[in-house]
Amino acid sequence: MVEKVLSNRTLNRTLLARQHLLERTERSVPDMLDHLVGLQAQDVPPPFVALWSRVADFDPEVVSAGLDDRSMARITLMRGTIHLVTAADALRIAPHIQPQLEKIPFRKGFNYGATFGMDPEDVRARSEALLGDEPMTAADLRALVAAEWPDREPGPVLQALLYLLPVLQTPPRGKWKCNNRPTWSRIEAWLGSPLVRDYPVDDLVLRYLRAFGPASTMDVSTWSKLTGLKEVVERLGDRVRTYRDEAGRMLYDVADGQLAEPDVVAPVRFLGWYDNALLSHKDRTRIVPPDLQIPLGSLGGLPASMLLDGYVAGMYDVVTSADTATLRLASGRRFSRREVGEIEAEAMALLRFLEPDKTPVFLPL
Repeated sequence: MVEKVLSNRTLNRTLLARQHLLERTERSVPDMLDHLVGLQAQDVPPPFVALWSRVADFDPEVVSAGLDDRSMARITLMRGTIHLVTAADALRIAPHIQPQLEKIPFRKGFNYGATFGMDPEDVRARSEALLGDEPMTAADLRALVAAEWPDREPGPVLQALLYLLPVLQTPPRGKWKCNNRPTWSRIEAWLGSPLVRDYPVDDLVLRYLRAFGPASTMDVSTWSKLTGLKEVVERLGDRVRTYRDEAGRMLYDVADGQLAEPDVVAPVRFLGWYDNALLSHKDRTRIVPPDLQIPLGSLGGLPASMLLDGYVAGMYDVVTSADTATLRLASGRRFSRREVGEIEAEAMALLRFLEPDKTPVFLPL
């Protein structure tokens, strides 16, 4: 069978449609977290920006309430990074990701070899004894680690502990406007349920395709760091269909997946830093132009992306003073008057969301 070739622009518009970046959705926040298989939350603000850009009339207090009532969780998952997920996903995805996390602390060069010579099973057993069923701050854990391994640098060993044990971050960190230092807990103890160890990886891959597809097995691996994906997609049978991209690579998609029209209008969107829409494909050219060059010297250390016509066209940060909130935008290109108007309108709306008590200022650099 000869597979249909999908243009880069078709892949772009389909990704944006499935990410709800073409039009804000009325779906609830838990439903969006389920659909997107979580949101990148390595820092506190990004999942709020991600949801604001995707959900109509998004109320950030919904996330805060979800963390408090434990229906949502901040947990290390895909790519070894913190994600905001539903409690159900924390329990069923963690067992798939945990084996990959446990390899990280004992790789050659981890923290300049700080864990060299340590036995993983010994570290795991002693770590389990240190972290009981009650939440514990990173500072308290570090002190226990320093006493348990007095001949080791405690920081790297603490990181090893947090990779080896299925843990999550408890509130107040992660709530709206709350950047407290992390407090850690065992997943099962905090959520009051056992890990779901029989959740099919096939279902997880299908969910990825619904949110990010069509995609190659390398794309799925980039998103998840899972292995054995060729066997998984072969096992999916008629639950998936196949395409080719312009480079001839095989792409998989859910059988009922809808492709977006390549000429559909894509509005300006501001993403949080490390947004999964940008990081979940091996070939990122469906959303990041290959020749993109943006001067970042005038921005802060964690600039985030702006989409124009569906593709990254600028990077921004937000700086505040006592009275103002300023969105600074850096780009390697000139914008038309119409584009500037659209960018400024979305930027001002974002600032009113992030800093409602400050005067919003848009500053193209």
